[in-house]
Parts: sequence; structure tokens; C-alpha cells
Amino acid sequence: MLKIQEIREIIKLVDHSSVDEFTYEHDGSKIKLKKNNGVTVPGQPQFVQAVEEVKPAAQAVQQAPAPVQETAPSVNTEEKEAPQAKAEDSNLHKITSPMVGTFYQSSSPESGPYVKVGDKVDESSVVCIVEAMKLFNEIEAEVKGEITEILVKDGQLVEYGQPLFLVKPE
Repeated sequence: MLKIQEIREIIKLVDHSSVDEFTYEHDGSKIKLKKNNGVTVPGQPQFVQAVEEVKPAAQAVQQAPAPVQETAPSVNTEEKEAPQAKAEDSNLHKITSPMVGTFYQSSSPESGPYVKVGDKVDESSVVCIVEAMKLFNEIEAEVKGEITEILVKDGQLVEYGQPLFLVKPE
């Protein structure tokens, strides 16, 4: 199995090369890297967008979480609330992460967050930063509206396409 530092070096090598996809298999472990979904944008840095590691079957079974028991009342409550939540979500715009990285609400620990719930934003408003490989990428709102929910916590790892904010469009 590869060490984390070796994986980081592989990511750097793939990121700085013209290779769009890289797969490595050894002793039942597999690492697959893709960047830009095969699309190259001139003038834009290329970021590794997905990292996948498949462990040998024996290790996966040992690390499987214990099943969670649900009680009937909680299931019924969720069933009643689910249609209402889906109706509300369909009217909201999701600001998603364009890459794998670490989510930050502010430009530094001393400064306040870019946006809070209830703040008005427009298409070019910076709402957060996603750090990937020591590069800090400002994420813009993409839509004019009001921030209704922040879906991730400061310092949390996010994946490509993961929703970060919900915005009620104007």
C-alpha cells in the first residue's frame, strides 16, 4: 500500500503533466486520478478532480461500519418532511465545488467569513475559498440571490461537484 506522501507526489506529477487520467494498481489496491474530466481550459490551472483508492476486500470488510438501527417514529417523521424539503430545494441554486480541496469561509483565520446565511450575493460575489495543493481558489456565487444555507463547515474537505451553499435566486 502506498504512503500518503507517495500519493501526494503522484498527484503533483499528474497535475503538472499533460496526462488527463492515471491509474495505478498494486497488490489489490487501486488509485485512479482524473483531472479536468478530459477538458483543458487555456490559461486555467489543471487540478486533480478525483482521487479513488480501492482497498483489498479483506481490509474493506474489517473496516465496515456497524449497521445503524432506525426506529419507526423517526422514519415516519422523515417521510413527512421529505416532500416539503425537496420542494424548497428545487427552487434553490446550489453553488458546488469545482474541485477536490479544503473549504474555507474566509481569506484568513483573523478575517470574517465572505458570506453568512441571509447575505445578498450577485454573480461575481466571492462566497468562499477552496484550497487544492497549496493554491487558494476563490469560488463565486454564479447567481444573484440570497444565501439560505451553508452546507459545509470551515476547514472541511470537499469533493468535486459537492454542494457548498444554497442560494435563493432573485
